[in-house]
Amino acid sequence: MDTTPRSLGLTWPAEWEPHRATWLAWPHNPDTWPGRLPAVEAAFLDMVAALHGHEEVCVAVLDEAHGERVLDQLVPRGLDRGTRLVPLPTDDAWVRDHGPVFLRGPGAEAVAVEFGFDAWGRKYPPWDRDAAVPARIAALRDVPRLSAGFVLEGGSVDGNGAGTILTTSSCLLQTNRLQPGEAPRTREGMEARLADWLGAEQVIWLGDGIEGDDTDGHVDDIARFVSTSVVVAAREEDPSDPNHAPLEANWRRLGEARLASGEAIQRVALPMPPALFADGARLPASYANFYLANDTALVPVFGAPSDARALAILRELLPGRVLAPIPARDLVAGLGACHCLTQQEPL
Repeated sequence: MDTTPRSLGLTWPAEWEPHRATWLAWPHNPDTWPGRLPAVEAAFLDMVAALHGHEEVCVAVLDEAHGERVLDQLVPRGLDRGTRLVPLPTDDAWVRDHGPVFLRGPGAEAVAVEFGFDAWGRKYPPWDRDAAVPARIAALRDVPRLSAGFVLEGGSVDGNGAGTILTTSSCLLQTNRLQPGEAPRTREGMEARLADWLGAEQVIWLGDGIEGDDTDGHVDDIARFVSTSVVVAAREEDPSDPNHAPLEANWRRLGEARLASGEAIQRVALPMPPALFADGARLPASYANFYLANDTALVPVFGAPSDARALAILRELLPGRVLAPIPARDLVAGLGACHCLTQQEPL
């Protein structure tokens, strides 16, 4: 029998459980953010500042020279202490998807799971440096590493730490993620994989993602657990908006679903920001792309009246956490935001 996390008694902690660190990869790819890299770096500084003092911040940089340039930006804001710059070359900054997923062992020891990464269905070559990140981080942290042998991005799944996982059929069943020799994906087959590798006892399948999402529908733009039984789900009020129908369908599915415990999900609606565009293309802007760290939450904001409403909803749902609004109009021009750019390492 193959060794899997389930066979070893490993568990996937919920994002709100205590962290040892947050991992980031400093943005450097001009093709991702043409003409916007300085603004994107400013948003990264805001993210580091929000995390600073709450947990260690580990930042992948290309090399020593790149690290020096990043350090020059950290020092004026007093962010150099508590921030670890790690020479770890990447192709891009989306560490949620190319980084390891950390599990916890029976004795609270950490284990890094390496899922395959192929740039969301081979959309953006090259991706070889990104695909090597999990092994590099596991070695840097001196933790065991398990290789799953199939492609899975961290933004495509969301867990409550108690056996229930949210995902989308539009992403997880995509044929473009298949590796050579891999059989066509089915719900049953992917549920078995999620059980073996992330401890899923119950998988809740949502449908399509939001407009502009190049990942084929990552769940972290749609619906997120904020506790073991509460899910915030994006809803678009305007019936003429292309996001209205798919988000309403996902809202209904959440209402019909049950947790692994058999309980109904408590749904809380999260507004969508106004439509944002770059070069005529719709951007995947969503308040659901927040990140939960120790005693704080990084929430993307877009300079819109709906920002205040989204922050108020999340503030009520996340007592004891300081909410850090992160300007995300430039981030999302690269087709992602706070959650896509972070990966938690649990205690």
